[in-house]
Formats: sequence, structure tokens, C-alpha cells
Amino acid sequence: MHVAVLLYDGFDEMDAIGPFETFANAARAGAGCEVGCYTLESADRVTASHGLRVEPDGPLPDLGADDLLVVPGGGWNDRDRPGAWTEAERGAVPGAIATAHEAGATVATVCTGGMLAARAGVLDGRPAVTHATALEDLREYADVVEARVVDDGDVVTAGGVTSGLDLAVHLVEREFGADVAERVRTGMEYEPAGEVVTR
Repeated sequence: MHVAVLLYDGFDEMDAIGPFETFANAARAGAGCEVGCYTLESADRVTASHGLRVEPDGPLPDLGADDLLVVPGGGWNDRDRPGAWTEAERGAVPGAIATAHEAGATVATVCTGGMLAARAGVLDGRPAVTHATALEDLREYADVVEARVVDDGDVVTAGGVTSGLDLAVHLVEREFGADVAERVRTGMEYEPAGEVVTR
């Protein structure tokens, strides 16, 4: 499985780095996955919402049925700065999400990354969650579920910020089994904090 974390200016650091580290630890624990951070176009550096600068691995590769696209949020409600709102309005990120999903990739969103998936049409009429401050916006597209993580098969959404860790640990267990997930949780000294709703 290729786990591709999609970065853009203004993404929330923890939304992306938490899942990245979780899947990297899963690979070290024997999971058949590789993880990287990508942008839509070649970029030497991406600046996150709190100022962290990241050197991406390259442009987003083509993803297929055995792959996972992780979409972080950040900046949905601060609409004068780079972030999820800006990317939703530009349309390129939602377009890339739709393309990956149509090609068979699983889409996993953290925080207001869920709004980017909503704009992509991926959440239409489906159960989903996002950051608490964007739930009313999400209701225009999805069946909002009050949960930490919502697993609807080929689309998995998580609430705000730290719930990205819960999402990633859940997906590690779903895809690679309980033993790998336990090794990851033990190594990270992390136990998921809330409910996972599976539909």
C-alpha cells in the first residue's frame, strides 16, 4: 500500500505529521506499506499553518485500488490565509481527491480535510465527520456523524486535529492487523481517545 499524505500551504501540522508517523511506524512493524508527503505540483517547500516548513517527496503520484490518500485540514475558518478553504476555492485539491477516489484509492481525511473531500463530491450523502467548527458546512454534503472517526469503507473521516492519530491507528489495524497496530500503539505510547463508527 502506498500511503500518500497530500500537503498544501496552510495545512495543519498534526493533521499530516501524526498519520505520517503512524504509518511509518507501521511499516517498521512489518506492515506492507510505504508513506510519503506530496504536493500537487513540484515544490521545494510547503509551509504549514503554524509555520513548519516541509520538503515534500515530490508531486502526488497516481494512486490506485491498493493505495491510501490522506488529506489534512487546516485554515478552513481563517479564510484570509492559505489553507483548506483557499484550496477548496481553487479546486485543484478537490479535483485530485476525486481522481484518486475514482481510481480506487481509499480517501482518509483529518479535520477540515473532510471539507476538501466534500468539495470533491466524495462525501455526498455518506456518513462523515470533520472539525467541530466546520460541521454545519459539512451537513450540506454529508450525513454528519458525531464520532472521533467514521469508517465508510473507501472513505474514512476524522474530527479535529488529534483525531488523525485515531484514524491512522484504526486504518493500520484494519489493513494490517491487530498485532501490527498494537506494536504501533505501544511504540508511540498512544491509545485512541474516542469512538470509531464503522458503516
